[in-house]
Amino acid sequence: MQDLLETIPGVALWLASTKLDPQVAPKTADEALRQTLDHARSVVQDLAEHSQDPRALTAFNALLARGHRERYLAATGPATRVVVPEPVWTVAWLAAENYLDLLEHSADRIRRCEHPQCVLWYLDTSRSRTRRWCSMKVCGNRTKADRHYRRRTATTTSTDPDQWQSSRARQS
Repeated sequence: MQDLLETIPGVALWLASTKLDPQVAPKTADEALRQTLDHARSVVQDLAEHSQDPRALTAFNALLARGHRERYLAATGPATRVVVPEPVWTVAWLAAENYLDLLEHSADRIRRCEHPQCVLWYLDTSRSRTRRWCSMKVCGNRTKADRHYRRRTATTTSTDPDQWQSSRARQS
C-alpha cells in the first residue's frame, strides 16, 4: 500500500483521480499543497478517532475557518463560489467541508478500512452496513489471502507428527 499524500507525484496522482471543480483545482502539485493536504488529513483523522476531544474539534474548526462558500446572483441565477484567501488551502478546506457534510448526513457510515496496513477511511454504502474494507478487490482480497496463507502454513509447519501424516495423506 502506498500513501499518495507522502510525495508530490503521489499528490499529483491523487488530484488527477478527484472530481474537483476545475475552477478550484490546483494546476500543479507542490510541497506546499502536499503539506496542507497532509495537515487536513491529520486533522480529519484525529476528529474521526476522537470526536469528543476539544483539541480535535478546535483543529477541525480552524481548518474550516480557512474558507467559506459565498452565495451570489449570477446572470444565470443563484450561484455559489468557494472563497479561500490562501489558495493552497482550497483542496484541504473542501475536504474538511465534505467531511462535515458526511458527519451531518451519514456519520454512522464512516468507517476505517479493516486491513491493518491500509490508511483509508470510506463511506459504507452497503445495504446491510457491514462492509469491512475500502476495496474488496485490494484490501478485502489481501486480508482473505493472508488468512488463507496463515491457515495453510499453520497446518504444514505443525510439530505434531500426526498432523504430518494427515497432511501427506491429503496431498496424495
